[in-house]
Amino acid sequence: MYLIGYFLQALAIVLNYALIFYMWIIIARAVLSWVSPDPYNPIVRFIHNVTEPVLYPIRRRLPLGFGGIDFSPMLVLFAIIFLRTFLVNSLMRLAQSLL
Repeated sequence: MYLIGYFLQALAIVLNYALIFYMWIIIARAVLSWVSPDPYNPIVRFIHNVTEPVLYPIRRRLPLGFGGIDFSPMLVLFAIIFLRTFLVNSLMRLAQSLL
């Protein structure tokens, strides 16, 4: 059983780092929306291509009556914080109970 515990612990750590990395990409996307970056810059295109599949469905479902402010990055950040708090900690506790 300890192998499953170590696997779940490693999975929780990798998931935590992936969520932290994606959170910083979302923050970079929000900061880039304040300025007018070159849309042909490879870094700007990468950030746009990585975040748009997550932000677009949220943006499509939100009403547009907020005065032009895009709240979808904030909702994604809340979802990432929830996943880090609930899912990663639950996996860690489950892994510790199996060790």
